[in-house]
Amino acid sequence: VHPLFTDTNMIENSMFEEEPDVVDLDKDSTAFPALEPDEVVYEPRSSRLLVRGLGENDLDDEEEDYESSARLLGMSFMNRSSTHNPSSSPYNRQAPPRSCSCSSARMLVVGVFILVLVASMAMALYFLPGCTFTKAGCGKANSSTPMEPSYPNSTNGELFPWNELRLPASVRPVNYDLSLTPNLTSMTFTGRTVINMTILHDTKRIVLHSSELNITKATFQVSVEVKVLEYKPWQQIAVSFPEDLKVGQVCVLTLDYAANLSHTYDGFYNSSYNDKTGAKRVLAATQFEPQAARKAFPCFDEPAFKATFLVRITREPGYITLSNMPQVLCVCVCVGLLEDEFEQTGVNMSTYLVAFIVANFTSITRNVSNTLVSVYSVPEKKEHTHYALDTASTLLHFYNTFFHIDYPLRKLDLVAIPDFLAGAMENWGLITFRETSLLVGNQSSPLDKQLIANVVAHELAHQWFGNLVTMRWWNDLWLNEGFATYWQYTSLMTEFPQLDLDNVFLGVRFKAMAKDCLNSSHPVSVSSQVTTPEQVSEMFDSVTYEKGASLLLMLKTTLPDGQFRKGLIKYLDNYRGSNTVTEDLWNSLTQQESVSDMMRTWTLQNGFPLVTVSRMGGHVTLTQEHFLLSADNATHTSNLWHIPVTYVNDSCSSAPSSTLNVSDSVKWLKFNYMNTGFYIVHYGDEGWATLIDALKTDINTLTPHDRASLIHNIFALSRLGRVSFRQVLNLLDYATSETETAPLTEALSQLSSVYRLLDKRQEQRLVARMKVNLMDSQDWGEEESVSRQELRSVLLEMACSLGRQNCTDQATALYDQWTNSNQTKQIPGDLQRVVFSTAAQSDLRWLSLMEAYSSTTYDSEKRKILQALASTQDPQSIVWILSTGLEGGIIQTQELPLVISTMSDGFAGHLLVWEFVKENWDRIIEKFPVGSYPIQSIIKSTTSQFSTQTHLEEVQRFFSSLKERGSQMRSVQEALETIRLNQLWMDRNLPTLRIWL
Repeated sequence: VHPLFTDTNMIENSMFEEEPDVVDLDKDSTAFPALEPDEVVYEPRSSRLLVRGLGENDLDDEEEDYESSARLLGMSFMNRSSTHNPSSSPYNRQAPPRSCSCSSARMLVVGVFILVLVASMAMALYFLPGCTFTKAGCGKANSSTPMEPSYPNSTNGELFPWNELRLPASVRPVNYDLSLTPNLTSMTFTGRTVINMTILHDTKRIVLHSSELNITKATFQVSVEVKVLEYKPWQQIAVSFPEDLKVGQVCVLTLDYAANLSHTYDGFYNSSYNDKTGAKRVLAATQFEPQAARKAFPCFDEPAFKATFLVRITREPGYITLSNMPQVLCVCVCVGLLEDEFEQTGVNMSTYLVAFIVANFTSITRNVSNTLVSVYSVPEKKEHTHYALDTASTLLHFYNTFFHIDYPLRKLDLVAIPDFLAGAMENWGLITFRETSLLVGNQSSPLDKQLIANVVAHELAHQWFGNLVTMRWWNDLWLNEGFATYWQYTSLMTEFPQLDLDNVFLGVRFKAMAKDCLNSSHPVSVSSQVTTPEQVSEMFDSVTYEKGASLLLMLKTTLPDGQFRKGLIKYLDNYRGSNTVTEDLWNSLTQQESVSDMMRTWTLQNGFPLVTVSRMGGHVTLTQEHFLLSADNATHTSNLWHIPVTYVNDSCSSAPSSTLNVSDSVKWLKFNYMNTGFYIVHYGDEGWATLIDALKTDINTLTPHDRASLIHNIFALSRLGRVSFRQVLNLLDYATSETETAPLTEALSQLSSVYRLLDKRQEQRLVARMKVNLMDSQDWGEEESVSRQELRSVLLEMACSLGRQNCTDQATALYDQWTNSNQTKQIPGDLQRVVFSTAAQSDLRWLSLMEAYSSTTYDSEKRKILQALASTQDPQSIVWILSTGLEGGIIQTQELPLVISTMSDGFAGHLLVWEFVKENWDRIIEKFPVGSYPIQSIIKSTTSQFSTQTHLEEVQRFFSSLKERGSQMRSVQEALETIRLNQLWMDRNLPTLRIWL
């Protein structure tokens, strides 16, 4: 059956009659700049279910009255928490508490006396003349002047003239003229920043950002030398003036400074690599997101302070320089030094998007729609750049056409940097990548190319969502990252269907739910404080990226055909060159208040709903509640979600058009068709039984994505305690007939989590009994289908990790053929990781892998070898890899989170890694900032498989001892919550597993 959506029908909760609260968000998003994000918590009192049937007739538009729709469809929609406590209804008046005791006469007299005394004192104070009380008594009259704010001391002891983390809104930068001279021998640089600015409000101060820069000279209006004050804790500098700078005044501030090139991965940092001769080569590159431009030049380092930029860089003749714009001039400034000047940006952009590189790179180029597209790499890897150029060219044309707004710059560079922490960074006109995220050989597998295409598509989408239109503040980061994530999948599914990205996007939605079902999660659009660097860094997580993308998919499938695209074009056109808040997006997408109301319930509160389906004969009832795995310190609210529900059943044509009262011939209902909605469904014992029977009768009754959705949902419900693990196993029985990638990979992913928990509890007997169906049917030769490659690699990796003899024998044989042929007999790309990891369990093969790691030039292969080396169970090798990764050199420090993640999956590794992280925490946070994604990854990897009270207390003690060095991170709360949930799950399900296995 291939059912089609009908029109959307609104079903309103019969328990509530009021419309939801309407939140009046600040809609003037172009005002410059907002001092604080909107602090609004949206708590609707009503709940709606948008229901779209499959295979039914359209509901008459005139019948779409909300209340009548609820009656027509015969459904009630209730907040489960309210049903548990009838008195919780807002319409139930609670009787006052009754007392059966009487006060004594003495207590009554004392009470009256105290009241008289208090009233007398209040009257005396009221009738006193205006008085300010001091130690000396009432010495002077009260003043109507408000209390002076307290200011911190700057580094020289003088008062710093600003006391907030966010910059004042009184000054707006218009243009930066940047001149930089990096010295790649001493690893230092000097710079001059000339900032042209406009005064928006009368002010006696200019406050901006600077971090780790030594300001050597400052002049105002070209010739007046001024003093610069610095407050290092907030990375701010300031210049104060005796008289007001007036509204409309145009000012120029020039700052000369010197600094060291950073040895971490942010700001203006140095990097190195070995060329084909083995010689060490150095380079300098930038990484400014989220708040590191201030480490390269003094600036107003907040997204809303957009300006234009002119960049000049002085270099030695053996290097090239790159920046956001094309180079227009090169002059000799002295013997052995050249200065490159770049065009001034023709667009206003945020400071975090500025970029420059000094290196010895080569490129290949192509002209696409009047834009010169180039891919840069170290000379030795030029042959690995062609796929990235082809992909970028295709996607640039796609985005230009789809958004009806051409990419605005004359050039687009994609640069592979040997030492780069993030996967990539969307700097306007100069996108920077890890080598493993951009470079791929011609012989590489489609799975390797899929990774490259994903990253390129994401960063190109940012040229519109993030660069052209930028979130006003980091609390709405999802407007950048959620959109870029959504478009990376959507664009590739359109332009590169052979990459099978629909399965990957489904897995991404499951991943987002895994984090968002915890109490430690956060709303997509955060209304609470996001001000400190740590808080900003923690916004870069799966909720912002993957949940944001998931909500956009849900909205797109809810809106009428074409409206989503039309609204996005309007959004980009209205706000190009400026900053936005989430409400600006809803206003652009539709004029219907119902859509805005619906989406606020998804973006302004954390988590997602559990929809429970119950059926009494032909009457279907849906209820919703917050799907929250942990009740520890939970924030209890009455929040509900407006849910666009989709469904399919086994008798599509027989369902009446305007109700969900179904006939007796309908055996089952499957909600959340194709899993486009961000919610989980519980069908009750009977509902699950009918769905399982249907799958066992005919596996093609449901689409592969719907089958994967059922597997994901029932495992989630098992963790919640709503279904027994026996019911999970009953559903998995059907999987013996499953051959599709999406459901099998989801089942294997869930079972792998169980396996790892058992392994860490030393339940080796149970682990040894776990079986992997379909493993024996897998071919070890070349496979063209990306989807089949993905499935094969997951199946074989699990089989070999469980010690299946025929799997380990095949993997070892392939490895030996590879080494004996001097690596000329290629291992299929999707099998490399399982082959290398199996080989790494032998001491001799581990050593040969180490040699291969040092010599290979293929980046995707090199990373798989590193993962294999890290999978060893030998304690000495584990300690050596960790120490080497932290030092950098043979193993780059950027790979340390990957090493730690891989080691944590093994029994020996997970204990050694945890000890290593505790002992080296201070050194780790020198390399990776507190709150950053690598730190989040390290915390999750090292703690997520603990399931005992002893480990819980140990983790709690360690992070509590860190204080400002990491104790307050959200990822720490997530770690503690996960360990408690693991404890609970093991206590609840270990007996069942022992029986099953």
